[in-house]
Amino acid sequence: MFFKSALLATAAFSASAFAAFGITQSGDNIVVDAGSDNALKFTVNAKSCDITSILYRGEELQDKAKGSHISSGLGSATVKSETISGKYAKITCTTSTLTHYLVVRSGESTIWMATHTTAEPDIGELRFIARLSSSKLPLEYPFGAVSTTAGSSSTVEGSDVFVVNGQTRSKFYSSERFIDDYTHCVKRESDTIHACILLNSYSYEGSSGGPFFRDINTNNAGDATNLYFYMNSGHVQTESFRMGLHGPYALQFSRSGVPNGKTMDSTFFSELGIQGYVAASGRGTVSGTATGVNSKFQRVLHWYNKDAQYWAYANSAGAFTSPAMKPGTYTQVLYQGEFKVGSSSVTVSAGKATTANIAASTQSRNTIWQIGEWDGQPTGFRNADKQLRMHPSDSRMSSWGPLTYTVGSSSLDSIPMALFKGSNAPLTIKFKLDATQASGAATLRVGTTLSFTGARPSASINSYNAATPAAPTKIDSRGVTRGAYRGFGEVYDYVIPAGTLKNGDNTITINVASGSSGDLYLAPNVILDAIELFK
Repeated sequence: MFFKSALLATAAFSASAFAAFGITQSGDNIVVDAGSDNALKFTVNAKSCDITSILYRGEELQDKAKGSHISSGLGSATVKSETISGKYAKITCTTSTLTHYLVVRSGESTIWMATHTTAEPDIGELRFIARLSSSKLPLEYPFGAVSTTAGSSSTVEGSDVFVVNGQTRSKFYSSERFIDDYTHCVKRESDTIHACILLNSYSYEGSSGGPFFRDINTNNAGDATNLYFYMNSGHVQTESFRMGLHGPYALQFSRSGVPNGKTMDSTFFSELGIQGYVAASGRGTVSGTATGVNSKFQRVLHWYNKDAQYWAYANSAGAFTSPAMKPGTYTQVLYQGEFKVGSSSVTVSAGKATTANIAASTQSRNTIWQIGEWDGQPTGFRNADKQLRMHPSDSRMSSWGPLTYTVGSSSLDSIPMALFKGSNAPLTIKFKLDATQASGAATLRVGTTLSFTGARPSASINSYNAATPAAPTKIDSRGVTRGAYRGFGEVYDYVIPAGTLKNGDNTITINVASGSSGDLYLAPNVILDAIELFK
């Protein structure tokens, strides 16, 4: 009996696996069959553009309560389906301000997508969400359960940070820097089925935030396992949203491990009549050498204008080549890690490789001591190794302080990565100077990566209270509690008059200037990059 059932199951799957490629429609259901060996068949609602069914190898992976869709669903749209050249199935969903494309290439188990916008969606962010069955695909890749909120017993903050088995969890903790985020997935272990968002340089060019921006990638919320591609959002927003084409990007189903989005070839989109798509022949590149960055740091190149953004790593010799870019004039930025050290302008022309070397700007200064690295990140400071994947209140966090750091003897772990007004501020720094170092004026430099509610450092040097700097540009978003640490990266210089520093023992206290204090995660706060005393 078992043998007979197995034969029937195999026969059923085989019939599905070798079904003909194409599109059929029954009522409001548009069904696309990829005609692939690992059979993929999905259904799109002809009135809303929602994906209502995803059958992979005969198994339903789509959550049945809600569809998969752009933004939070279009509600209603004009939906058109067509086959092109006998090898592409294309669905076009159009509203007054947005056009969303779903494409399948014959024989693949991949849903290719692109989204063209002329205005921001009403929800204030642009994202694709695959709402998948949590019982079929419960696990998250690459960061695991840090963003699995199923089974939560309480919330810590708002409605998006939860406690599960005594640990804080949030969908925000699934984030990865755009420059490194080419593949993120949900999966199950039993037969290694993966559903993955795949991204390449084309995917991000219409997004906002630059190479180090992060956003939500995955979340098993219990009722569904959600797989995202965020093109823009107000989550620590640092630049205006770009309109135009976002993508191509892809949702791929696999039984053979994790695919590599970085190498995916989406250039066939030139054959599909996609609004705003610029083919490789209409693009150019920028190459050159980046100099002046210490070899212990990553060298990152970033190109941007109001219409597009791109990035690349330079190699160990400083050589770099950009992705294929749309023609135009761009700001070209060189980063030491994530710290901006150089900037220039470059013009990209179609079909042309432009040479544009760039060097880090230098400032002559006599450093007396430095705490941390000028890398645009809170690297090495207390809890920086945990903050991306848990809430500041989590019991796994080390004590936030207040802390005291003694120059020459304390470890970097004696500096908290963030200073919260009324909670762990001030930070106290103790140090000794000889007569030469103490003589004359000096400068205290404090670098921050992100601020909340207009917070900025204030500084006292021995008995001298330095002038408090003006408030930074406000970012209207929580940061440190959502696993984010990067904003505008302000650097503050505090002039120390002659006679303030002493031969012998000295003390600096760094506090937080802003409005009222609050709970740990609601208090005005700044995230630290580096602190330096120099002449």
